[in-house]
Amino acid sequence: QAQLVESGGGLVQAGGSLRLSCAASGSIFSINTMGWYRQAPGKQRRELVATITSDGITNYADSVKGRFAISRDVAKNTVYLQMDSLKPEDTAVYYCSAYITNTARASTDYWGRGTQVTVSS
Repeated sequence: QAQLVESGGGLVQAGGSLRLSCAASGSIFSINTMGWYRQAPGKQRRELVATITSDGITNYADSVKGRFAISRDVAKNTVYLQMDSLKPEDTAVYYCSAYITNTARASTDYWGRGTQVTVSS
C-alpha cells in the first residue's frame, strides 16, 4: 500500500501565494503521473488543476495557466504546486493524486485526504 500526504494549505489574501506539497510513501515501486485536483465549496465534482508525468510533462487547467506551477522531486516521491496571484475562486480543498505501482507490481490511483486553501477578497 501507498499513502499520499498533502501539506501547505491555508488562508491567504487575494493576490497572494501558497505552495502545496504532497509526499508519497509506502510500498512504492514506481510513480507515473502525479497531480493536483480541487473541489470548490458547493460543487460535487473535483476538477483537474495540474498534472506532471514522470518525464516532467505538465498539463494545466485553463483557469490556472500562468499563475500555478507544478513540479516534482522524483527521488523524494514528492509533487509541489506553487500557486501565485491567487483569486477567491481558487478557494477549494486541494487533493493530491498519483498513479503508483507498488512493490507487488500492482498499479492504481491513490489520493490524499486534501488540504484546504482559502483565498479572501
